[in-house]
Amino acid sequence: MPVSNNYKENVRVALQSVKSNKLRTLLTAAIIAIGLMALVGILTSIDAIKASLNSTFSRMGANSFTIRNRGGGIRFGGPGEQPKRHPSITFREAIAFKERFDYPATVSVNTFASQGATAKYGSEKTNPNINIIGGDREYITTGGYSLSSGRNFSKSEVDYGANVVIIGEEIKTRLFPNLNPVDRFILLGSNRYKVIGIFDKKGSGASFGGDKVCVVPLLKARQISTSSKPTYTITVMSTDSRQAEATIGEATALFRNIRGLSAGKDDNFEITKSDAIVQTLLENIKWVTIGAIVIAFVTLVGASIGLMNIMLVSVTERTREIGIRKAIGANPSLIRQQFLYEAIVICLIGGLAGIVLGILIGNVVAMALEASFIIPWMWMVVGVVLCIVVGIISGIYPASKASRLDPVEALRYE
Repeated sequence: MPVSNNYKENVRVALQSVKSNKLRTLLTAAIIAIGLMALVGILTSIDAIKASLNSTFSRMGANSFTIRNRGGGIRFGGPGEQPKRHPSITFREAIAFKERFDYPATVSVNTFASQGATAKYGSEKTNPNINIIGGDREYITTGGYSLSSGRNFSKSEVDYGANVVIIGEEIKTRLFPNLNPVDRFILLGSNRYKVIGIFDKKGSGASFGGDKVCVVPLLKARQISTSSKPTYTITVMSTDSRQAEATIGEATALFRNIRGLSAGKDDNFEITKSDAIVQTLLENIKWVTIGAIVIAFVTLVGASIGLMNIMLVSVTERTREIGIRKAIGANPSLIRQQFLYEAIVICLIGGLAGIVLGILIGNVVAMALEASFIIPWMWMVVGVVLCIVVGIISGIYPASKASRLDPVEALRYE
């Protein structure tokens, strides 16, 4: 019998066996599907998170950095040195830096006035989770925002701390579902502000509450700050990405001078590049990736044990059939191939279902983060290869047992 005919015959017999034992096949395939769904789903979600983070911080530009009183170290538990806390950056120091920094760059100063405020308009109000940020005219640029309507602060509004505000998209949707909020007045706490602009949608999931923000003039934020010792953040965006490192050097030297640090003293402030936060987050996400792989591995080990047991039962149930096939000329190699193909077919059925479900789950996360649709080709290939490997490992012993059966004893089996 030609090799190609043997192959076709074994695949046909494997498919017939799968069809004749639908419930058993479904249960085994479901275990494999769950394992691969967990693997592909979590890894697709991680790819979506990475794409969303890179998109969010790329708006700020890879050539921007911040000067703050605490480093950008981000940790998700576990041992490790905590980020250093340095003296607060005062309003005087921040403004002095902005006025004296003459390197070609855009400089803005901002601070958190409140991180749990409620915005009200008429009978409508938001949840008490609104961030009130004080910023200058350059904050929109350095913060990665754009305006969907309205305008930026004027110079006089910033200089005199006027009661004006630019609101995030989510606040606009909540308070003004059918109205244009520009030139209307809202309450933030006990203060009344005129809405002069609305930020374009930024995505709160991807950008840490970017749509639940109210930006007021910096001087106004200083007046209403809920902190007894507010700290200010300075953001510098170099006009030439090739000069980014030189800009950081100039900024460091100037701020050391403003703080009166002598040559032998360490910096008592932190400079964080805009892409450093992304890199820190991505570094920690790798542990989630490892967790997904471990979950999938444990599930697939359980599935392979279950599949091996089912194949052994199948060999026992089909002992007489094996005897007949041997009697009419099938050699041990063909019998072994038949059962191996059957195990691989069952794995592929479960694997393909798991891959499809994993992609769907991962892209639900991508939609929530407003990332583009992701097709994880690499993980799809890995999933198919895993299915074939699991099928071979699970089927090799039952197939070998079937190929070694004595045809005479097999024909007499009841």
